[in-house]
Amino acid sequence: QVQLVESGGGLVQTGGSLRLSCAASGITFSLNICGWYRQAPGKQRELVASFGFSGSANYADSVQGRFTISRDSANNMMYLQMNSLKPEDTAVYYCNVGLFRTSRNFWGPGTQVTVSS
Repeated sequence: QVQLVESGGGLVQTGGSLRLSCAASGITFSLNICGWYRQAPGKQRELVASFGFSGSANYADSVQGRFTISRDSANNMMYLQMNSLKPEDTAVYYCNVGLFRTSRNFWGPGTQVTVSS
């Protein structure tokens, strides 16, 4: 049974930092495509950062240089370090894993990030 749980969201002011964590059970981050998505009110869900098939990190243009995705294979954790936060980063952030060689995707319940000015 696959479960993903995000944590670390909260309310910060412009320029602040947050570190999001995703703990997984029943699936291994290092063996699958995984990443972070976000969805702001009234907007489409968008990919923020991910590890591709090669293991390289990819970022949306809007967060390039400010966010860093990482994973800890030993503890089966994935993280998103968010620096220099802007109000436009306000969204619910979701942990996502795509099961290798299948069409199945798994999502956490999300964690709210709110950046105020």
